[in-house]
Amino acid sequence: APNHWMLDKLSGRYAPKPSAGPHKSRECLPLVIILRNRLKYALTMKEVSLIVMQRLIKVDGKVRTDTNYPCGYMDTISIEKTGESFRLLFDPKGRFTLTRIGKEETTWKLCRVKSVAMGKKGIPYLVTHDGRTIRYPD
Repeated sequence: APNHWMLDKLSGRYAPKPSAGPHKSRECLPLVIILRNRLKYALTMKEVSLIVMQRLIKVDGKVRTDTNYPCGYMDTISIEKTGESFRLLFDPKGRFTLTRIGKEETTWKLCRVKSVAMGKKGIPYLVTHDGRTIRYPD
């Protein structure tokens, strides 16, 4: 497991591999690590899958049922039953931390622009760090 996941040495030798998704595998945390190790909502992977399959967890406003879904920088994790919302940010040492945020703050997301190009019929578009493509015709 990558060092920035901050898993302890004694809890086992296996770590979940993040699924394919919007963030690179070296720049993300799987949902199971967030729910089990960081927020302590579950003790085992089985409990995490039971929580996720009840459709209680939203990442960036969309329900995610994949236990290994990759959560990356600036993603919002909302838990409907508890009414909590978190944003995944870096601490000063470059490790992921979950920062508690309010309901109104879950509606927006700051994205880094990776590339800007011209599309069909001269319509410009940009690609963000989490794989979103935004077209902005005038």
